[in-house]
Amino acid sequence: MVSIEEDGTHDGIKTIRIQKACEFTASSVLCVCIITWNMNGKMSVQDIRKLVSSTRKFDLLVVGLQEVPKCGVEQVLQEAMADTHILLCQKAMQSIQMFLFGAKSSEAYIKEMKVDKHAVGGCGGVIGRKKGAVAMYINFSGIRMVFVSCHLAAHEHKVEKRNSECRHISHSLFSKNDIHYAKSADITVWLGDLNYRLEGISSMPARKMIEENRQSKLRDRDQLLQEAEKGQVFNGYCEGTLSFKPTYKYNVGSSNYDSSYKIRVPSWTDRILFKVDHSSGLDAVLSSYEALDCVSSSDHKPVKAHLCLKVRGGNT
Repeated sequence: MVSIEEDGTHDGIKTIRIQKACEFTASSVLCVCIITWNMNGKMSVQDIRKLVSSTRKFDLLVVGLQEVPKCGVEQVLQEAMADTHILLCQKAMQSIQMFLFGAKSSEAYIKEMKVDKHAVGGCGGVIGRKKGAVAMYINFSGIRMVFVSCHLAAHEHKVEKRNSECRHISHSLFSKNDIHYAKSADITVWLGDLNYRLEGISSMPARKMIEENRQSKLRDRDQLLQEAEKGQVFNGYCEGTLSFKPTYKYNVGSSNYDSSYKIRVPSWTDRILFKVDHSSGLDAVLSSYEALDCVSSSDHKPVKAHLCLKVRGGNT
């Protein structure tokens, strides 16, 4: 159970254990499935269908995509979800896109919805591949939520650039005309290719640890957790335990790590973080946090989280 206390102390990112049982049909107020995936500019209808699966015990689905190719991703998602959910909202900034789906009766519960975007860089070496973030604010049945889907600067040494981009995005989104939606949210979720890498270890020792299922030993080398611990980014946010294998970089079409001449160090570049406002009266249960190894059309693996919100104390 998560209940964030904003008492001004420095907490970094709080690692949350997974509670396997989702209470979708019991005491949950709202269940949200969140997915982030860097598509690497490649389109696979089969893989997009794998993202959303057939088991859909959630009210809302948020899909954040990076390096999206110029083709009908929206249509494929809508077709895949058509039996159970409808598209409520979408926002795009070139190759950064986000989609919000809800159960077919969802529209009646939407009290307010806003979208925004903020660019922080150029095209990352490939035309049309933007860096920055797109965001959605939604008041759904009285619960105010902000979702930020981002793509930050690449390369291991650009840690401070990523930190700076996070701060610029945070300060800029929904700030026009003094409308601070992000500051009044009950829950804020960041998802995307944050591009933080493993530091202080070379590729082959890291891979050996992963092969031996000892990836938990690599968490201390994760730049995102390190920077949060220093108070640079995401202070007071929560994340599930990084029990899955690092999600980047894979050979396209496989589940084998990069065999090019660069031999990239595997890293948890793709993340989902959340923060619950302590005054909201809500708690959050994280019932899954996983990488989808079955998806192989990109050099990234998608990451999926299942988050259920409850009224604090257990009564709805």
